[in-house]
Amino acid sequence: MSPSPMRIFETLRAYQQTAALRTAIELDIFTAIGEGATTAAAIAGKRGASERGIRMLCDTVVTDGFLTKTEGHYALPPESATFLDRRSPACMASVAEFLSSPDNITESLSLTACVRKGGTTMAGEGTTEPNNPFWVLFARAMAPLMALPAGMMADRIAGAGPAKVLDIAAGHGVFGIAVAQKNPQAEITALDWASVLDVAQENAAKAGVSARYHLKPGSAFDVDLGSDYDLVLIPNFLHHFGKATIEGFLRKVHAALKPGGKAVTLEFCPNDDRTAPLAPARFAITMLQNTHEGDAYTARELEAMFRNAGFSSNHGEMLPSEQTVIVSTR
Repeated sequence: MSPSPMRIFETLRAYQQTAALRTAIELDIFTAIGEGATTAAAIAGKRGASERGIRMLCDTVVTDGFLTKTEGHYALPPESATFLDRRSPACMASVAEFLSSPDNITESLSLTACVRKGGTTMAGEGTTEPNNPFWVLFARAMAPLMALPAGMMADRIAGAGPAKVLDIAAGHGVFGIAVAQKNPQAEITALDWASVLDVAQENAAKAGVSARYHLKPGSAFDVDLGSDYDLVLIPNFLHHFGKATIEGFLRKVHAALKPGGKAVTLEFCPNDDRTAPLAPARFAITMLQNTHEGDAYTARELEAMFRNAGFSSNHGEMLPSEQTVIVSTR
C-alpha cells in the first residue's frame, strides 16, 4: 500500500478543528441542540447567526464526533451532552477559554524558536512570572476539568478526623476543596497569588467549605509555609521548574510536614520512553513553550527527586485522566 500524505495534511490544518470546536462552544451550539434546536435553521435562529455559517460549522464538528447528523438534524453524542451542554452539571465548556486562548495559540506559533532556544521565548519568567494574569484565567476556566481528578485524589488521601492541609499553587482550589468535602474536620490553607486566591475563595464558598478554607497569598518559594501539616497537596505545579529547583522546594515541603505526613503530587507523567500515554507525552511541548526549565517528568524521575529531598517512601498511581498521583511520606 502506497503511503498517503493525508495525515500530514490533516495535522497541519488541525488548528481549524480547534477553531471550530471553540466557536461551537462560544456560540453555545451544544446547549441549543440539547434544548431542541436540531436543524441549522433552528440553531441559527436561536443564536442569531447565519444558517449557512451554522451548517458549515456543525458539519465540521460532526467530522470530529462532537455532533451527529441524521437527515439534516443534529444531535449530541453522550460526550458532548455531558461535557459541552451548559445545562449539564459536568459541563466543562469553560476550558476552551484557557486551552485555546489567544495567548496560548500565539505562543504555539513560536515553537520553532522555543526548540532552538530550549525554552520559552516569553519575556521574564514565562508563565511563572509573579502575579501573571494568565493564572487567573486558568483558575476561572479550568476548574471543571480538574474536578474529576481532584475527587479521585481526595478519595485516596482525605481520611477522617482532624487534618491540617496545605494546597500549594491552589489556583481554582478544587483539590483542597475536594479534601475538605471528603473530610469535614480538615482545615485547608490555600497558597497562591492573591488575585488567583480570589477565585479559589469563591469556589470554596460555593462548595460550602469557606469556614475551613484559609488563604496564604504569595510565592510558594518565598512565603513561610508553616509547619505540622498532615497533608501538603502539590497538584500540577512541579512541571514548571527544573530538577534542582524542584528538589530545593521539596525540602521546604518536607520541613513543613509533621513526621509521617504526606506530600500528594499530581502530574502528567509519561512513561520512561516519554512517548505514551498520549496526554502526558504531549505535555512536555507545553512546558517547552511556557517555561525555561519545566518538563513532563516521569514518575521515576519525580520519585527520585522526593527521595533526594528526604522523603522515605513514594507510591504512584495513574488515574483515568492520565495524570499520576504520587503519595510521598516524610
